[in-house]
Amino acid sequence: MFKHDVEHSSRGSQNQILWPQHEVLGAKTEKIPGARAMLVSVSKDVDLTTTTKVSPRVLRWCLNLLRPSLFTKQPAKKDLVPTAYLDGIRGLAAFLVYWQHHQGWARLGGPANEILENGYGFEDRYYFAAMPVFRLLFTGGHFAVPVFFVLSGYVLSLKPVSLIHAGNFLKLGDTLASALFRRWIRLHLPVVGTTFLYMTTFHLFGMWTAYPDHQATFMDELLTWYKDFWKFSFVFRPHKVPWPVYNVHLWSIAVEFKGSIVVYTALLAFSRFTRNTRLQVTAGLIFYFLYIVDGWYCAMFLSGMMICELDQLARVNNLPDIFVALVRHKTRIFYALFVASIYLGGVPSYGVGIEKLKTTPGWYYLSFLKPEAGKDTKWFYQFWAASCLVASTRHLPWLKRFFEMRFNQYLGRISFGLYLFHGPVLWLLGDRLYAAVGWQRDDRNEGLTGWVNIHPISKAGPLGLEPAFLLPQLILLPITLWMAEIAMKLFDEPSVKFAQWVYRQGVGQSTVKI
Repeated sequence: MFKHDVEHSSRGSQNQILWPQHEVLGAKTEKIPGARAMLVSVSKDVDLTTTTKVSPRVLRWCLNLLRPSLFTKQPAKKDLVPTAYLDGIRGLAAFLVYWQHHQGWARLGGPANEILENGYGFEDRYYFAAMPVFRLLFTGGHFAVPVFFVLSGYVLSLKPVSLIHAGNFLKLGDTLASALFRRWIRLHLPVVGTTFLYMTTFHLFGMWTAYPDHQATFMDELLTWYKDFWKFSFVFRPHKVPWPVYNVHLWSIAVEFKGSIVVYTALLAFSRFTRNTRLQVTAGLIFYFLYIVDGWYCAMFLSGMMICELDQLARVNNLPDIFVALVRHKTRIFYALFVASIYLGGVPSYGVGIEKLKTTPGWYYLSFLKPEAGKDTKWFYQFWAASCLVASTRHLPWLKRFFEMRFNQYLGRISFGLYLFHGPVLWLLGDRLYAAVGWQRDDRNEGLTGWVNIHPISKAGPLGLEPAFLLPQLILLPITLWMAEIAMKLFDEPSVKFAQWVYRQGVGQSTVKI
């Protein structure tokens, strides 16, 4: 989903229009394909000389949609649910994805990307941003994706595992049926909404963007968007391109759905097993996906499922004997897991094979742990990093409190919207701001000529912390967070409610509890 993804996507359009050079109802509408026809149609149907009353309800809805939470009266602080820290982890992970994509995109085509993605000291290059642990602040997006997958395995298993432990298999069947039906809708409807909005925005206002290739007319664009989505929506598709061209960062949505199927299937298949047998079979399946076949994402989802069950067993003092024997050492064990997590999470990721990893300081001996089955080296280490983080956080009070902090909880609420919208904001606005302050690249720059070096800012300072990179964030980050909130209200939350409504209609019980 990161640098290697964008390098394989289609080349940008040759359309040189940057911002609309016309008045909305004035001349020069030919610069926007189809705009003249749209304006003529509107003028026939609407009398622009009259004032149309808008209902207060619509006004309130628009105000609530567009008003940032910063300007919204916050309710009194409520007690957090026991799993609130998981939302904090997800929120911070989403922010790391945003940060890495901006770090990489501003420097696309230059040597800095390779320095950031490779390990500290590789080819005698020593930079603070590439140091172990600290590198997560710059390229932590690679770590964030496996964290999403392990978290999903955990959260999807919470209710089913509790029902298994209670022996309520009838309710378990209802729960899994509902969850499986709703999952595709919940994941893909926000993709439909955000990519359509992005596509409509750059076409209606004639804005050049690096992604995707622009079509000649809006109807051609609409048809291309439709074909791209229906291909993407089939998660078992055989073709090689795993992302929608209207937002290449969303490749993980299909993986989320496939991983969800793995979790739901395993929960149902293992539900009648005894406690120990279920844990042993789950561990065996993780081993299979990680060491025998290249199924790293399946292993991540199942790891989250297994951690969830162990946590629930620990709460009722029903852990297997092998874990009970380690209880007195648990603090040291979970500290060790956390340290392993933040180290392994920084595995070099720039086209790294085993031989390259062996020559990276600090990774020689670790390189021998990687199984032969995995094609992409980093996912094996990221599996362990993400699993260790999720497993250890609940048992380290200071770390748990950190993820329960208000800002991390806020990021958790908008995390899906942030994931969906940070790319379009980067391509619509970020490209222009980075060009204006002096960042230049040789690829995907056809529409940026008028923006280059409008107000150059110094690139002095540590790699990744240059003023020319940080100052644009004063504009980009607030706007991206605002758009993420809008996406949450407009697409994320409604998709959850819509999926619930459709399921209730299907089972013929409009008030069935889900």
